[in-house]
Amino acid sequence: MQGLIQRVKHAKVEINNQVVGEIGQGILVLLGVEKQDDEQAADKLLHKISNYRIFTDENDKMNLSLKDIAGELLVVSQFTLAANTKKGMRPSFSSAATPSQANELYEYFVAQAKALNLTVAAGEFGADMQVSLCNDGPVTFNLAV
Repeated sequence: MQGLIQRVKHAKVEINNQVVGEIGQGILVLLGVEKQDDEQAADKLLHKISNYRIFTDENDKMNLSLKDIAGELLVVSQFTLAANTKKGMRPSFSSAATPSQANELYEYFVAQAKALNLTVAAGEFGADMQVSLCNDGPVTFNLAV
C-alpha cells in the first residue's frame, strides 16, 4: 500500500463540479492499493501518516505530526500509484488490487482514520475527480508499507 502525502494549507476534491471533500491545514493522501495489501497494511500506513512529523515546530523544524497540530486529512484513491513504469512507454497496472479489493481497503482506511478522531474528508472511489490543493512547502513524501 502506498500513500503519496502532501502537506497542505488546504485541499479539496470535486466530482462534476461538486465539492465532495475539503480540508484546511493538514495532509492530502493519494492512496494506492496493491494486490498483496490487507487491513494490516492499511493500519500501518495510517499510523505512519497520522504520526509522520512533517509539520514545523516553533524552531521551524519538521517535528510535529498531523495529530500534534490537530490537522485534517483528505483521502483520495489513486490506483496509478501501483503502476510499474520500469519498461516501455505505457504503465502496467498488474500489481494493482482489483477494484473491489481496493475499494474495500480504501473505505476501511477512511473509517479507521475517522476512528482516530481525525477530521477526515474523502473522495469517491473510482470516480473521475479533480483535486485542488495548496502544497505547503512544498512538502511531499511517498510512503509505502
